[in-house]
Amino acid sequence: MAAINVDAYLQRIGHTGERAPTLRTLQSLQLRHTESIPFENLNPLLRWPVRLDAASLEQKLIHDGRGGYCFEQNLLLLHVLKALGFTVVGLGARILWNVPEGVITPRSHMLLRVDLDEGCYIADVGFGGQVLTGPLRLEPDTEQATPHEPFRLLRSGDEFLLQSEIVGTWKPLYRFDLQEQFLPDYEVSNWYLSNHPESHFVTDLFAARPEPGLRYTLRNNVLAVHGRDGTTKRRILTDVIELREALEGPIRLTLPNTPELDTTLARLVARGV
Repeated sequence: MAAINVDAYLQRIGHTGERAPTLRTLQSLQLRHTESIPFENLNPLLRWPVRLDAASLEQKLIHDGRGGYCFEQNLLLLHVLKALGFTVVGLGARILWNVPEGVITPRSHMLLRVDLDEGCYIADVGFGGQVLTGPLRLEPDTEQATPHEPFRLLRSGDEFLLQSEIVGTWKPLYRFDLQEQFLPDYEVSNWYLSNHPESHFVTDLFAARPEPGLRYTLRNNVLAVHGRDGTTKRRILTDVIELREALEGPIRLTLPNTPELDTTLARLVARGV
C-alpha cells in the first residue's frame, strides 16, 4: 500500500501528541479522527465513484475536507497506523444495526485489528452515527468505556458480536471474525454500496460526527442531536440552505463545489422525511 502524508493527516485531525505505536497514541488518533473527519456518502449520492487507493483517500478526506464511509475512513487510518509503526490488519463485518433478528447481511463493513503490547484491540472510525470513539480490547464479556457510550464484545463461536449500551439497553452493531481482509475484498463491497440502485448509500443522504457528550446525525433532511444522557433533539430541514448549513456546521463537511449538489439536496428536501 502506498503511504499517506502522515503530517497532513495529523494536522487535519488536530493531533499534536506522541506518534509512538502505543495504546495512548491509538486512543488519541481514533477520538480525534472521528471528531474531525465526518461520516458521509455524498459521492454515491451524486453518482461519483468512491475510490479506495491511497492517493484518492488522502486527497478527499485530508486535503479536500471531505469525509467518507467505512472503507474510506478505516483504510485511511490503516495507512496512517502502518506508517507510524503499528501492527494492524483489516477485518470484515456483517452489519446488525437496525437489521431484523435472523437476517443474514453481507460482509459489507470494515474495521481494524491492532496488536499492541497491552494485547489485541479493534479500532473502527467508520460506523456512522454510532462510531467507536475509542479502541476496544479484543476481550469478550467485558463492558468497556469509550469517550461516548460503553461497548462490549460477545463471543459467538468463531465470531465476535459488538454491542453498544444506549440508555441502558445493549444494541448490536455488527459481528465479525478475525480473518484478514485485503483491498480487493473491500473493493467488491465498495462497488456494490456505491453503485447498486437499491443501496441506501445511493438513494439516501447519511452524515454523522461525534463531539464530547453528543453525536450529530443527518439522514436526508432530518438533523438529530443525540445526548449522552439519552435525549434526542430532531429538526426537519426545509430547504437546501438549511441542509447545506447542517452539513457545513455541525457535520463540519467541506462541500464539493458542483451544481449537482444543490439539485440532489433539493430532491431530498422535496421528498421529505
